[in-house]
Amino acid sequence: MKISTRLTLWYSALLLVSLVVMAGVLHYEWNEHQEIIHKQQEAAEPVWEEVGEIILFYGLPTAVLLLIGGALIMRKALGPVTTLTQAAERVHAGNLAEQLPRSHNGDELDRLTHVFNNMTTRLHQSFLSIREFTLHASHELRTPLTVMHGELETALREEALPATERERLASLLDEVQRLAQIVDGLSFLTKADAGMLKFANEPVQLEEIVREGYADAQILGGTKQVQVQLKECAPVQVKGDRHRLRQLLLILTDNAIKYNQERGTVALSLERKNGSAVLCVSNTGPGIPAEAAARVFERFFRGDPSHSQTIEGCGLGLSIAQGIVEAHHGEIHMTSEPNRITTVTVQLPAEGR
Repeated sequence: MKISTRLTLWYSALLLVSLVVMAGVLHYEWNEHQEIIHKQQEAAEPVWEEVGEIILFYGLPTAVLLLIGGALIMRKALGPVTTLTQAAERVHAGNLAEQLPRSHNGDELDRLTHVFNNMTTRLHQSFLSIREFTLHASHELRTPLTVMHGELETALREEALPATERERLASLLDEVQRLAQIVDGLSFLTKADAGMLKFANEPVQLEEIVREGYADAQILGGTKQVQVQLKECAPVQVKGDRHRLRQLLLILTDNAIKYNQERGTVALSLERKNGSAVLCVSNTGPGIPAEAAARVFERFFRGDPSHSQTIEGCGLGLSIAQGIVEAHHGEIHMTSEPNRITTVTVQLPAEGR
């Protein structure tokens, strides 16, 4: 039965009951009035006064009853819509396999729920196919890339190699390394989406990782004349995977140096705030336009197209960083003032006090 039909029947029944009751009251009042006229003609109340009493003592309560009854009917009729909306809000890319509850009464909402469930099932299967393809492709690409990398390195060791040929092979080696980096990044993100990554869960002194990252960043910054500063490094312990946290810091510092200006600065800081370890990495680069700031953690997104052609990278670094942070139950976000300063802030649950 359609919802419109069901609402019409419910409300018609409510009106019918009200009319029957009203007719009964009018009939009773009319008979009583006629008896009074026969017994005491001179003392009988005028008919309009009787009608006024009926309207006052029955009409108004009936109107209130109709309003309340209509509200209850609408609430009951729209209740499944609220339930369906709440269930749909819980569906996202990570749990497309979840099915919305059906009433199985054959109305419009039940059919809509059935269609929605079929759609999410197809999407879930499509995402699984894409995930499996990416995993298999990245796995199969590793071997030929490793072979190519080894052969190019071997060729570059030949002393009799002409300069032009050496330059060409070095360029090919750079491209192979870049392709290997893309494959590794895709493999990491796909495994993270599938819940296949295993992270250690052990106490880690985060300040030690920050100091190590600071030393590495100074070496990386020297080639571009970028000054790296360590403003604060408070002792903070977190629980997690030391290797992945080290990777996180390397990604952030590498980005801060690459997307910087000549003789710019990179600042690192680590402090404890409200039970969280707060790591900040800022740089003085060109920054991220406001319209692009919300997309910096998307895969393959390059915030500044004018610099994307001259700066190495594949647009997966911040996506991997976000995956590492989320695996440690933390948060990461970026703020940017174009041509002034850009800051990436990471918050991780801290251990102890």
